[in-house]
Amino acid sequence: MKKLLLTIFTIFLAFHSVNAQKPSFQIAKLKYNGGGDWYANKTSLPNLIQFTNNNLKLNIDKNEKVVDAGSPEIMNYPFVHMTGHGNVVFSAAEADNLRKYLIGGGFLHIDDNYGMDKFVRREMKKVFPELEFVEVPFSHPIYHQKYAFPKGLPKIHEHDNKPPQGFGLIYKGRLVCFYTYETDLGNGWEDQEIYNDPEEKRQAALRMGANILAFALTQY
Repeated sequence: MKKLLLTIFTIFLAFHSVNAQKPSFQIAKLKYNGGGDWYANKTSLPNLIQFTNNNLKLNIDKNEKVVDAGSPEIMNYPFVHMTGHGNVVFSAAEADNLRKYLIGGGFLHIDDNYGMDKFVRREMKKVFPELEFVEVPFSHPIYHQKYAFPKGLPKIHEHDNKPPQGFGLIYKGRLVCFYTYETDLGNGWEDQEIYNDPEEKRQAALRMGANILAFALTQY
């Protein structure tokens, strides 16, 4: 916990001081049980990291880490990304570990790759029984970091003809979990040849991803 808070404080200083040496830290992908493909979108985080380093002038390690939901090692990563298409199951110990991580300053971004919604909502209720996901308003700072998204999340891939939505869990005034639904941001971060998306869609996805990272690392 102390290491996580120190990392976050160092990142905060780097963002807010022109004289600060840029930090070196890693972000991670969450490995979970239940049979869902937590490992989906293999090129997503490396591409987002490269884009963020180039455009936000950070020095994030280019190699993502994989961290188990119940591992104490999660405290090493100020930002954890979760994705997949299906079932998610957190044990009581894993839910408790995630709660400690998020209360202690960590940030979880969940991106529904299609099919996760009912499982994410059920399992995050184990982590924060007292909280409900609320839709994050378009005026929220997460949509207005370096890149402005006045209409909220970009729509990258179509699934059920629904608008993209960003939901949040807010603990004591702090957004600790941002859940992106019906947008497929992670697919937009993938190598272009995987989905052959227009470059403007890929850029929109990467810019929104950079906003999420920037917000997560500087909301203290």
